[in-house]
Amino acid sequence: MGLLFPALGLQANPDEEEMKSRNETSSADFILLGLLSRTNAHMFFLALILLAFISALSGNVLLIFLIQVDSSLHTPMYFFLSQLALMDICQTLIVVPKMAVGFQTSDNTISPVGCGAQIFLVLTMGASECLLLAVMAYDRYVAICNPLQYPVLLSRKVCLGLTSGVWIGATTDALIFTASTMHLPYCGSKEINHFFCEVPALLKLSCSDTSRYEMLLFVTGTVLLLIPSSIILASYALILAAVLRIKSARGQQKALATCSSHLTVVGMFYGAAIFTYMRPSSYHSPEEDKIVSLFYTIVTPVLNPLIYSLRNKDVLGSLRKLFGRAVRNFAHCFDLTLFRLISSSEQ
Repeated sequence: MGLLFPALGLQANPDEEEMKSRNETSSADFILLGLLSRTNAHMFFLALILLAFISALSGNVLLIFLIQVDSSLHTPMYFFLSQLALMDICQTLIVVPKMAVGFQTSDNTISPVGCGAQIFLVLTMGASECLLLAVMAYDRYVAICNPLQYPVLLSRKVCLGLTSGVWIGATTDALIFTASTMHLPYCGSKEINHFFCEVPALLKLSCSDTSRYEMLLFVTGTVLLLIPSSIILASYALILAAVLRIKSARGQQKALATCSSHLTVVGMFYGAAIFTYMRPSSYHSPEEDKIVSLFYTIVTPVLNPLIYSLRNKDVLGSLRKLFGRAVRNFAHCFDLTLFRLISSSEQ
């Protein structure tokens, strides 16, 4: 159209073209309606969410640090726990900061590229955690039911292979669904009734038939959710049978308490994921989706280091050693500084 202006003896207004370009760009952006509204009560809930965010980050970072610095924790179980902690850190960093910034600044827009990146990362972390929890249940089964074969069945090479398979499988799944979701036509409202870009929320905005896509989502959910959860239940059932054969009542009680706490977190994570990704979009309520999403984006990352590790005697022992070493180093530095001050004052 700009080529026609010289022929008519007119010039295009650069400000108008720039404004038009901005409008076209902004109209392509999605709008996240968020989890909270700007009320005093919701400010309190935001503070709780940020507190949970800080707790999840600090707990999981501390766990990874302890596993790296303490050679006694260089075992398959703690290697898998460090991978789980890394996934939890990434999951919270993907979702919470954007939600908090949007709440504070009222800028809830997200570009298609940003939305696609968020979908890809959330799906990658979620799928990898689903698969890793099954691997961790298998690890506990071998350790308790076949302890003599444990060094062979879960050697370093096997652990690296299992972890690589988890990340590759999750990344492949996320790439497929992200590409499929972002290629759907969105010709109506761009308002996503959620606090982050999630596949079911975006499906409601598409103006095309998404039944095939939902069927693919259901099949993939069966593979990534029901099969690993079945492995977990079978592993813990065999562990429970082995525990019940223990003659020590105290040993039984300790093992049952550990298994029940593990299964509680697994049930929360898998239940939330099955509720979100294995039901047709027509059965999804935005309010339900937001609450359920909180469980696997915020709640489980807070609980995982507490349930799996910080209640563990080995991890607590490592933490005490680290804290004692830090106190001794601080006392040494303080004594050295005090000695230098006294020496300088005497001179």
